[in-house]
Amino acid sequence: MPVDVLEGLNSAQREAVETTEGPLLIVAGPGSGKTRVITHRIAYLVRVCGVSPYRIAAVTFTNKAAKEMRDRLQRLLGARGQGLTCGTFHAFCATVLRRDGRPVGLEPNFVIYDEEDQVDLLKRTMEAAEVDSNRYPVRGVQSAISGAKSVLLDPGGYAARATSPYEKVVARVYERYQHLLARNQAADFDDLLLKTVHLFQQAPEALAKYQSRYVHLLVDEFQDTNVAQYALARLLASQHRNICVVGDPDQSIYSWRHADIRNILSFRRDYPDAKMVSLAENYRSTKTIVAVAKHLILPNRSRVEKDLYTRRELGPPVAVHEAFNEEEEAVWVVQEVDRLVRQDKARRSECAVMYRTNAQSRAFEEACLRYGIPYQLIGGVRFYQRREVKDIIAYLRMVHNPDDEVSLRRVINVPPRGIGARTLDEAARWAQAASLPLHGALEALACQEGDGPSGAAPPLGTRARAAVQGFLQLLERLRQEAKSLGVAGLLDRAVELTGYRRYLLEGEERGEEQWENVLELRGQAKDLEESVPAAEGLARFLERVALVADVDNLDESKDALTLITLHQAKGLEFPVVFIAGLEEGLLPHVRSLDDPEALEEERRLCYVGVTRAKERLYLLRAFRRHIMGSTKPATPSRFLMDVPAEFILAAPRMAPDGWMKQAPGPAAAAPTGGPLPFRAGDKVRHGKFGDGIVVNCVPSDADHEVTVAFRGDAGVKRLLASYARLEKLA
Repeated sequence: MPVDVLEGLNSAQREAVETTEGPLLIVAGPGSGKTRVITHRIAYLVRVCGVSPYRIAAVTFTNKAAKEMRDRLQRLLGARGQGLTCGTFHAFCATVLRRDGRPVGLEPNFVIYDEEDQVDLLKRTMEAAEVDSNRYPVRGVQSAISGAKSVLLDPGGYAARATSPYEKVVARVYERYQHLLARNQAADFDDLLLKTVHLFQQAPEALAKYQSRYVHLLVDEFQDTNVAQYALARLLASQHRNICVVGDPDQSIYSWRHADIRNILSFRRDYPDAKMVSLAENYRSTKTIVAVAKHLILPNRSRVEKDLYTRRELGPPVAVHEAFNEEEEAVWVVQEVDRLVRQDKARRSECAVMYRTNAQSRAFEEACLRYGIPYQLIGGVRFYQRREVKDIIAYLRMVHNPDDEVSLRRVINVPPRGIGARTLDEAARWAQAASLPLHGALEALACQEGDGPSGAAPPLGTRARAAVQGFLQLLERLRQEAKSLGVAGLLDRAVELTGYRRYLLEGEERGEEQWENVLELRGQAKDLEESVPAAEGLARFLERVALVADVDNLDESKDALTLITLHQAKGLEFPVVFIAGLEEGLLPHVRSLDDPEALEEERRLCYVGVTRAKERLYLLRAFRRHIMGSTKPATPSRFLMDVPAEFILAAPRMAPDGWMKQAPGPAAAAPTGGPLPFRAGDKVRHGKFGDGIVVNCVPSDADHEVTVAFRGDAGVKRLLASYARLEKLA
C-alpha cells in the first residue's frame, strides 16, 4: 500500500479516507483538515482501490478551493490524476450544458452572464414589461428570480405559486427575462444549476451518461448547497450511491444566496444507511481561539454536535477593544498592525480585518492611506468588472456567440463609430417585431434597401446603415480569424481592428492604467492557451472570467493588510484576525434581531470569523457608530458576552503620541491590582447609571478598570472599581 496516502492522518481522518462504499457524511470542524481528507480520499480511491480518475467527481463552491484541491491532487497523484473532474458546481454544470444542453435550449456556444449583465438585461426586461423600477427595484426582482431558480421553479412554476401583487409582477418579469436569455443564447449563474437539473430530469439518456461515468461523487462545503445543488448531487449519485459530503452546519452562512442548512442536517434522513465521521481536531488555531469559538457557537440549536479541540499551544489571550467610533477603531487597528510588524510578531500579509458589511471598509481604507499601510480590499471593483476589461470580453463574446445582445449593446459604439442609442433602440424594436435576435435584425437592416417587413420603412438611415455594416464586417472578420488564432491572438486582433488602444490612451484620463488592465487580461488568455486545446480555448476563457469570485482576487504574495467581509473570509485563514463592529444591529445585523433562525446564522458568521484566526484574535467594537446616515450610540454585541473572561486580555491602549502601548495582562498586574472583582458578562448596578453588563475588567495600577455597557442612554462607561461602587447582581 502506498504509505503517503494515509501517512499523517489522524484516526478520524483515516476512517473518512478508507470509507469508500455507500453514502458518507463528514462533519468537519474549522481547521480540521477537510481538504486534506477529500484529496487523500480521492488518492486512496485511485491508488489503493484502483478506481479510474475518470470515474470520480469532486465539486466545491469557489475557484480558490477547487484550485487548492487540484494542486494537492497533483502532488498526490501526478499524471495518474488525468481525467478527474474537480471544480465548482457552476463550472461542472457549464461543462455538462456545453456538451449536452440542446434539450434545454442551449447551444454549445452559449454565454454566461455575470451579475452586471443580469442586471442590465433585467432593466431592459422591466422597461419592456412597463414595470416601474422605483417601485420594484431591479436588485430585489433579481433576488426573487434567483430564489425561484434555486428551488427549481421555472417561470411557470413560480407564476403558479405567486399570490401577492409583488410576486405576480416578478412572475411577469421572470417569464420575459428567460425569453430574452434564450434569444441571446445566454445563461445566468442560477440557470447553470437549474438547466442542468432540468436536463437530467427531461433527458434520461443524458442523466444515464453521467451516472454511469461518476462512480464516486464528493461534495465539499455541503452546508452551503441550495435545493438545486442538492438535487443535482442526488441525481448524479443515485445509481452507485457512493456520495461523500463534507461540511459543517456551524459554518452555514449563505442563506441570502439561498443555501439551505437543512440539506446537511437531513442528509442522514435521506440516506439512512449513511455513515457519519466527525473531524473535531483543529490544526489551525490556538487553544484559546478554539475555546472562544466553542463558547460562541454553543447557544445555537441547528447543529450537529462535535467536540472541537486542538493540540496546539494556549496562545495569546483574545484582545477585546472598545473604540469611540469607527474612525478610532480603524486607526487603532492599523497602528496595532504596525506594532506587530515592527516587533516581528507578524507580517502585514498575515493580518486581516473582517467586518459584517462592505460599508465598514471605508474607515479602514482611509486609516491605511493616512498611515501608509499597504492594503488589499477584497470585494471592491473586481478586475473583470472594470470597464475596459468588460469591453474586450464583450468583443470576444460576440465572436463566440453573435446572439449575445448584452455584449452587442455594450460595444457596438465603443470606440465611437456613429451608432447612437436611438438607432439601436429602433433596431431593437424592429427585431422584437420580427422575432429576431438583435444581431440578426441588424444584419437584415444593414443590407436592406427597400421597405422593411409588412411595408414598414427601414429604421436605419444611410449613415447609420453604413456604420452598422462596418461593425458587422469587423465582427465577421474576427470570427474568421478566430479559427486560426488562440485567445490571446484574437484579443490582439480585436484591439487592433477596433482601435481600442488608441481609444484608451488618447481619450481617457486613466488611459495608461486601463491599457495595463487590457494587457493583464491578455496575459491571462495566454496562460490559458498553454493548458487548454485550441478548439476549446475561447469558450473556456469566457467561462473562466464569468465564474470568477471576489475572493479569487486575493493575492497571498502581496505584503499588505487584507480588508474583507466575514462572508468572503470563509475558507481562508490568517495568523492575525481583527473582527470589527461587534455591536447589536451590526453583528448581529439588525435584520436578524427578530428572527431566531437569522440570529443563529449571524452567530455562525461570527464563529467563522473567529475560527479564521491562527495565532491572535482581536474583537472590536465602537461606542458610537455612523450607520445608515446617522450616528448613534452602539450596544455591545451579545456575542461578546459569550467570550469567557479568562481568555480575554485588555487590548493595547492608544498612547498620547497616537501609537500603541500594551496594557499589562492579568498575570503581570495581579500583585498590584489584586484578584479581578468582575468578569465579562457579570450583571451589575450603578447608583447613577443603573443596570448594565460588564464588558471587560482589567488591572489599572493598584485598582481595576471596569468597562460596563449600561442600559438606556448611559451607554458604555469605563469606571474604576474602587470609586464606582458597582453592585454585582445575581
